Amino acid sequence: MKTQKSSIWLATILISIFTFSNTFSSNLEPQKLTAPKDFFGFNPGADKKLISYEELINYLFLLEKESPMLKMHHAGNSPMGKPMYITFISAAENINNLNKLQEINRELALNPNISENEKAKMIEDGNVFVMATLSMHSNEVGPSQAAPIMAYELLFERQEEVKDYLENVVLMLIPCHNPDGMDMTVEHYRKYVGTPYEGSTLPGVYHKYVGHNNNRDFVALTQEDTKVIADIYNIQWYPQVFVEKHQMGITDPRYFVPPAHDPIAENIDEGIWNWNWVFGSNMSKYMTNKGLTGITQHYLFDDYWPGSTQTCAWKNVIGMLTEAASVQLATPVYVEKSEMRVIGKGLSEYKKSINMPIPWQGGWWKLSDIVRYEVESIFSMLKTSSLYRKEILTFRNDLCVKEVNKGYNESPYFYIIPKQQHDYSETLNMLILLERHGINIYQLKEDAVVQGRKYYEGDYIIPLSQAYRPFIKEVMEKQEFPVRRYTPGGEMIRPYDITSWSLPLHRGIESHEITQPQQWLYEKFVPVNITEKTKESPKLPFGFLVYCATNNDSYKIAFQALAKNIDVFRTTDNATINGTFIPSGSFIIEKTNKNSNQIEMISASAKIYPISFKQKPEIKTNKLALPKIAITESYFHDMDAGWTRFLFDQYGIPFTVIRPCEFAGKNLIKQFDVIIFPDQNKNALMQGRWQRGENVVIPFYHPDFAKGMEKAGWQEVLEFIEQGGIVISWAQSTELFLGLMEPKTGQPYNFPISNIAQSLQDQGFKCPGSLLSVTLNTKHPISWGMPEKFGVFHRENNVFATSIPIFDMDRRAIATFTEKPEILSGYAEKIELLENQPAVVWLKKGKGQVVLFSFAPNFRGSTPVTNKLIFNSILLIHSF
Repeated sequence: MKTQKSSIWLATILISIFTFSNTFSSNLEPQKLTAPKDFFGFNPGADKKLISYEELINYLFLLEKESPMLKMHHAGNSPMGKPMYITFISAAENINNLNKLQEINRELALNPNISENEKAKMIEDGNVFVMATLSMHSNEVGPSQAAPIMAYELLFERQEEVKDYLENVVLMLIPCHNPDGMDMTVEHYRKYVGTPYEGSTLPGVYHKYVGHNNNRDFVALTQEDTKVIADIYNIQWYPQVFVEKHQMGITDPRYFVPPAHDPIAENIDEGIWNWNWVFGSNMSKYMTNKGLTGITQHYLFDDYWPGSTQTCAWKNVIGMLTEAASVQLATPVYVEKSEMRVIGKGLSEYKKSINMPIPWQGGWWKLSDIVRYEVESIFSMLKTSSLYRKEILTFRNDLCVKEVNKGYNESPYFYIIPKQQHDYSETLNMLILLERHGINIYQLKEDAVVQGRKYYEGDYIIPLSQAYRPFIKEVMEKQEFPVRRYTPGGEMIRPYDITSWSLPLHRGIESHEITQPQQWLYEKFVPVNITEKTKESPKLPFGFLVYCATNNDSYKIAFQALAKNIDVFRTTDNATINGTFIPSGSFIIEKTNKNSNQIEMISASAKIYPISFKQKPEIKTNKLALPKIAITESYFHDMDAGWTRFLFDQYGIPFTVIRPCEFAGKNLIKQFDVIIFPDQNKNALMQGRWQRGENVVIPFYHPDFAKGMEKAGWQEVLEFIEQGGIVISWAQSTELFLGLMEPKTGQPYNFPISNIAQSLQDQGFKCPGSLLSVTLNTKHPISWGMPEKFGVFHRENNVFATSIPIFDMDRRAIATFTEKPEILSGYAEKIELLENQPAVVWLKKGKGQVVLFSFAPNFRGSTPVTNKLIFNSILLIHSF
């Protein structure tokens, strides 16, 4: 009996061991997942094949069902309403604990007062979060096409290789930064595969508004997709490591990895730059060991200016960029070795160097090559993050502590923004923007004298004792470009992009930098949430509401009221009523029982409160009508036209887009009151091609889109002016109005204006994108609501000179560079050559008017200080 029981017991144990062994073994084996080829019918990266955004997302959702190591998270929506996602990939335990890990991230990023024991526990329990955003520029298709391969190889095909990485690291993959543009590009490519236009450029911008400029929006945060991405690292998930994946030219080096070239942002801690070296060097070594060539570092790109996705580096994130050489979307290209080139800085020739240890030798380059480079670069980043997990997590909190302490102990200590401002609506807009960036705003709870200046209860104050101190300082101060040279006394290293982005100066806001310690001031202010506070909309009284012309939001209210057929009047003179000063150009709207609901709704969209009167004020006014506006937008990735559309949509200004090829044969004066030519090349607008010196460049577009106005279309514009139309033009497009004008009928003529920029450049004038001082002719209606002196964001290619008019023409300089021109922010050389030269010119011809700006008054949506100049120009029809 004992023997029988023992035998049964032994058999039971053996069965249990066998069952456990099989279960344990099956748990170690990677779970079989659907391969990309089985889902799409081809491997992403295959020649002449592209997957759409919806196909990409559907595949990732399938992997979420199949693997506990992947989780999809809805982060927000694109400008055209497509859902945007974070794809989390990590060990299953980490995926199940994302909320706990998110809280650890937040504490390490923002809390300088964690005890040593708590900090040690967080670092022990925490994971490095690596955020990778893919294909924000939709003609740079490779990174998003690589996403399914990345996910599949991490979860299944190479799971053993990455097992340790994913226990220590959470990959936050943004499968596509720009879903709208991705689908536009894929649809366009598929349409022309197998034709001579296969791989051609998408006509128009690959975005609702701004195209390539979506990577210039990470200070202003105007676009919905950039807000989604910025929120992730600013105020939601706080990743420690970030990479934005791009592509560059076909004949460039095959792949750029960090670090970038000088100059670098001096407000960013040296530790961020040191980590860039670590990640970039590891990437170069890892990828080279995988047989990938043509990898370069310290080349072309710099990390000086904020505005790109890497603006997260000013928030203490180890932010990086990679760039792969392109193909023609998904069509392979053959590159001769002699065609390989280098541009910009870091490499002087395409040869073996410390910045490119093993050059690519030319030949076929395919989308599948880009995909492989992208996959291996991500694997390298995960490996480095895993290897240095504790150091990276420790660094994040150490840097938080360091920056907060700097705010207490180093100048500047505070920025104070008086509540009394020329444009209070833009002041509130700036503060709301800063809150979205994760910055804490406060208000004085009583009057105080600081550095000899009196401030009042309610004035706004931003202490720099915050974790995001580098960003606060960067965007609130005046920019001074750090001049660096290639050799002692040699050529200066030029900036990659612009050199000015000061929020107060770009918005016309008075802000004071406090440079002396004021520890007592911490007792004098209280926190405030401007975003929530401005959602409160007090009920407006019945009667006449006056919206001051100095506020940008007054124009928003006026245009929205006109669009709802509400009467709007505009003052034409300065006036003081019952002790209240009302400047010329202000708007008067009567609130009645009939329009009460509409007025309340319109008012809620703005951030200002009107002056109210029971009786209509005794002021000279003109009644306004909504002008019929045409915005000229070419098919040549016309970003500035897109920014103009965005501005008008934000202010409720209706418009029609007109293509250059549509001008011919159009009786414009019957359809429009105003025609706008945003910043675009003259030859692109006139001929549908570019002129480079003696050479004509034919763009790679379907011929339906490579068309210009030609002479017939331009003559319709001249006829429109002659008959009383208003034309507004800025930056490059102003070249249309220089030289001989040949109308269909009547006398040929020249407008009394010329561009002297080349002459000034020959004398040493340089201005890569800076804020320069101008003064206004305050008597002209274009100037209504503006301060007399302010800054315009200027580049060097357009400088006007006027002349004595003849025939039926006239001209006025509306804005003029000051007698002693100042660089208010940024970098420029020989600006004294601009002295007294006009920056905005009003022209009269026949019954019509032309307004020319030497600068772009809505540059990338980041210069609200000059918005009123645009609005006043389109309202000129009612101003005389």
